[in-house]
Amino acid sequence: MNLDFKKGNGLIPVIIQHRDTLQVLMLGYMNKEALEKTRKEGVVTFFSRSKNRLWTKGETSGHFLHVDQIREDCDSDTLLIKANPVGPTCHTGHTSCFKEETPKGFLYELEKIIHQRIEQKDEGSYTLKLIEKGINKIAQKVGEEAVELIIEAKDENEDLFLGEAADLMYHFLVLLRAKNLSLEKVEEILQGRNAKK
Repeated sequence: MNLDFKKGNGLIPVIIQHRDTLQVLMLGYMNKEALEKTRKEGVVTFFSRSKNRLWTKGETSGHFLHVDQIREDCDSDTLLIKANPVGPTCHTGHTSCFKEETPKGFLYELEKIIHQRIEQKDEGSYTLKLIEKGINKIAQKVGEEAVELIIEAKDENEDLFLGEAADLMYHFLVLLRAKNLSLEKVEEILQGRNAKK
């Protein structure tokens, strides 16, 4: 990276984006030292203009931003950091400093939760019990949920229909996990099909 720190008097703006949901979480500023510390430690550190010092996000709250990827923009004067947040990003308790609480992209969060329940052997977890029953049982559950969704589609109860849609999506994600596949792979196929049209 050959970043232009001169344009902003030694600072560049940094957009923080959630690694999984792609939600914009916050905007901060970095000088060269903050960027170097961020790269070295893998946790986002800014230069605080109000405190006039380096400031690691989460240093008092514990709500750190673990770096997944750092990208510069086309003018080399702004950074985009995709991060895995620990807790809410905003000091007000919101997910985003822009006070946007959105379910968009939550399927990726749910996919991560499913993986955690399995890896941590959470004994009380329905997810773990289902995985332990094997691929045939999981596939059967996906089929049952699909049929239930079709039945609810014929009625006018929106809440029941959406509930069955949510059940189907959850079981579909469990099936993907059982097949060692990901939602991202499905998106890639859809994106490829769309490009051909």
